Amino acid sequence: MNTSSPRATTRGFDSAHFRQALSQFATGVTVITTRLGDGKFRGLTASSFNSVSLEPPLVLWSLSNVANSLPIFTGNSHYVINVLSAGQEELARRFSRRGHDPFEGVEYELSRTGQPILKGVSAWFECHNRSRYPEGDHVIFVGEVEDCAVHPQSALLFHGGRFGST
Repeated sequence: MNTSSPRATTRGFDSAHFRQALSQFATGVTVITTRLGDGKFRGLTASSFNSVSLEPPLVLWSLSNVANSLPIFTGNSHYVINVLSAGQEELARRFSRRGHDPFEGVEYELSRTGQPILKGVSAWFECHNRSRYPEGDHVIFVGEVEDCAVHPQSALLFHGGRFGST
């Protein structure tokens, strides 16, 4: 089956206006974490998370082509998607900044495969790095969920360039 289609006509398209329109869609906030071969942990904040399939259990998220962490996540077999709770805005900010170790002083436990799971999250999904699809200026990661947990509480949201909660 051919899944490609002709390109849309976007001549004169205003990217800033597009970004502003996208900001009107409230999203949950996640921190994607993984463990490197040398035992060091890496993580980043992402709001581009979505379910894909129940059978098999699949989720997706995306990462910019120019992100420093792209080789880390394309090269690792597993990662954890941590869904942040309402009180974890500082974690979202911490994992979005460069030039420091975001895990310093952060409580976590290790998953079955040794990936860091952040304490206090609303839910987490331990994923096998099943596939990746380059699209536009991002790479879409599809993870097959091997384990997950839920801790019902208010979720951290991002809307209109600001954090909020349910």
